[in-house]
Amino acid sequence: MKIWRRLHTRLFLSYLLVITVGSFAILLVSSLLTRSLFQNHLGGMQRGMGALRNATVSQLRVALADSLNVALLVGLGAALIAAGTTAIVLGRRLLRPIEDVRSAAEQIAAGHYDQQIPRPDVEELAELADDVNILGQTLAATEQRRARLIGEVAHELRSPLTTIRASMEGLIDGVIEPTGDVFATIADEASRLERLADDLTLLSQAEENAMPLSKIPCDLADVARRAAERLQSQFDDAGIALTYRGDRSLGVLADPDRLSQVFINLLGNALTHTPAGGTVTVHAHAEPNGAIVEVTDSGRGIAPDELDHIFERFYRIANPSHPAGRGIGLTIARSIARAHDGDVTAHSNGPGTGATFQVRIPLA
Repeated sequence: MKIWRRLHTRLFLSYLLVITVGSFAILLVSSLLTRSLFQNHLGGMQRGMGALRNATVSQLRVALADSLNVALLVGLGAALIAAGTTAIVLGRRLLRPIEDVRSAAEQIAAGHYDQQIPRPDVEELAELADDVNILGQTLAATEQRRARLIGEVAHELRSPLTTIRASMEGLIDGVIEPTGDVFATIADEASRLERLADDLTLLSQAEENAMPLSKIPCDLADVARRAAERLQSQFDDAGIALTYRGDRSLGVLADPDRLSQVFINLLGNALTHTPAGGTVTVHAHAEPNGAIVEVTDSGRGIAPDELDHIFERFYRIANPSHPAGRGIGLTIARSIARAHDGDVTAHSNGPGTGATFQVRIPLA
C-alpha cells in the first residue's frame, strides 16, 4: 500500500508538471507575441490615421484584443506541443516498466518461472519488479519440490504395493506359508499406504482452508503431554531423552485431535533431527498472548537460510543419518494452528545448536 501511495504521488506530480509546462509555454509565447503584434497594429493605425494621437481608445482596445487573441492561439498550440511531449516522455518512463511486469506475469502464468524483469529506474516500480521476480523464483522452487514429491510419492506407493502384491501372489501360489508374520507385513504396508493418503488429504485441506474442526473446551497442556507419552517409546528406542514440564492447565477452545497432530508432527521432526544421546523438551505455559507449548531439541539445528523455508510444503532438510520425510509435516502443523487463530514458529541459532518450535493458541 505504501508503494502505491508513493506511485500515486509521483503520477500526480507528473500531471502537475505537464500542466506547468503548458502554462509556462502559453505565458512565454503570449508575452513575446503580444508586444510585437500590438506594435504592428499601432504602426498600421499610424500610417492610416497620420498620427498616434488621433487614435481613439476603442481602436486601441481592438488592437490589443486582436494581438492577445493571436498570441493566445499560438501560445495554446505551443503549450499543447510542450505538454504532449512531456506527457509522452513521462508516460513512457512509467508505462514501459508496467508493460514489462505485465509481460513477465503472463510468462510466469504460462509456467516460465525463470522470467526476470529488468529493474526500472522508478523506485516504486522497481520494488514491484523485484516482487514479481521473487514470485517467479518462489514458484520455480515450489514446482521443483512438487515434481520431486510426485516422484517420491510414486516410489513410496510402489514399495508397499510391490510387497503386498508379492506376498499375496506367494500366498495364492502356495509358495509362502500363511503365517502371522506374513499377514503382519501386509498389514504394515497397508497402514503405510493409509498414512500417506491421510497426510496428502490433510495437506490438501490445509492448502484450501477447508480443514474440518470440532472445537471443544480442552487443555492444551494435556494434549501436548499425551502426545509426548504416545511417542515416548520411539524416543527410548532412539536413545533420546524426552521430558515434559509445564502448567497444570491451559484452557483453549480447539479440536484436540487436530492439535494432537500438531505435537506429533513437531515431536516426530525433533526425533528425526536429534542424534542418540540428545534431549527433547516439551514445555507448556501461559503468556498474555495465549497458551504456549515449546518443543526444544538439542539436534542439528537449522541454518538461517533454511529457517525461512521449513514451513513451506515439500521442503525438507537433508539428514544423512535418518531417511527424509515427505516435507509436509511442519506445513500441516502450522496450518492446523492457524486454523485455530494461532501459529507455529521456529527458532534456531544455527547448525549444531538445536531448534525450538513454538505453538501458540489463544486462551479460552
